[in-house]
Amino acid sequence: MRIVIAGASGFLGTRLTERLRHSGHDIVRLVRRPSEQPDEASWDPAQGRLDAAVLAGADAVINLAGANVGDRRWTTAYKRVLRSSRLNTTDTLARTISKLPAGDRPVTLLQGSGVGWYGDTGDQAVTEEAPAGNSFLADLCRVWEAAARPAEDAGTRVVLLRTAPTIDAGGALLKPLLLPFKLGAGARIGGGRQWMAWIALADWLAAAEFLVDRDDLAGPVNMVSPNPVTNAEFTRDLARAVRRPALLSVPGPVLDVALGELAGEAQRSQRVLPGVLSGAGFTWAYPEMASAIAVALRPEPAMTG
Repeated sequence: MRIVIAGASGFLGTRLTERLRHSGHDIVRLVRRPSEQPDEASWDPAQGRLDAAVLAGADAVINLAGANVGDRRWTTAYKRVLRSSRLNTTDTLARTISKLPAGDRPVTLLQGSGVGWYGDTGDQAVTEEAPAGNSFLADLCRVWEAAARPAEDAGTRVVLLRTAPTIDAGGALLKPLLLPFKLGAGARIGGGRQWMAWIALADWLAAAEFLVDRDDLAGPVNMVSPNPVTNAEFTRDLARAVRRPALLSVPGPVLDVALGELAGEAQRSQRVLPGVLSGAGFTWAYPEMASAIAVALRPEPAMTG
């Protein structure tokens, strides 16, 4: 297939690009500078500029662009960045797709989103049919997904990737925790009873490729493990993986001081299940948190020769 990827330089985008190339697909990466490589195409989503010829005839477009939610405190200015970095890119892609003649229009758009859509679900298990919550992230996901509607209205199959935090040593969830846990300073958040949606990186990549191929699937898809865990269980599994105790607890008020509004997301309970992927017969390689952490922390094979 010919696949165009926005956000190809990000954590997930880089790894998905590698996987799809390994599978034999022709990848075009959208870049916000003059293109320098044969596999690059320049665009300016802030100004809504994208040459329609780049998307014409593509089998799939994958949009993973957007500023990192956990990079910094959610100041008013950074919340605007989180919103604009998602809406500008999605709107530019969707409107460009919608203006193409039917014969040139990409067949599929895999559109980034997040499990933040659901807000706080408490102990209730939810699948893709659940409504949006009422938090900042829930509203962000709602307008982000809505921005892809012009492509769907034009006849392109749109899949909304409601992604959970991925388990990988370089990912946004594990990376900042590894050092404190290795030092024996690992801690659960509050009482640790809140549920966490998550997915092993290898399973996220496999699921994304699965959804490119499955032309019978559309709409929201929860990119999560079938086995959500509580924060206390995650803390226990990570501590065991690094062979250190984790007996501490970080009280909510301390998080509020350290993280501001972002602390609310860290304490939110999300028991999200993969209804669509399960129903479609997708198989997870690492459905349990302990095995996902183990493979994430496995040393890279040494280079030889």
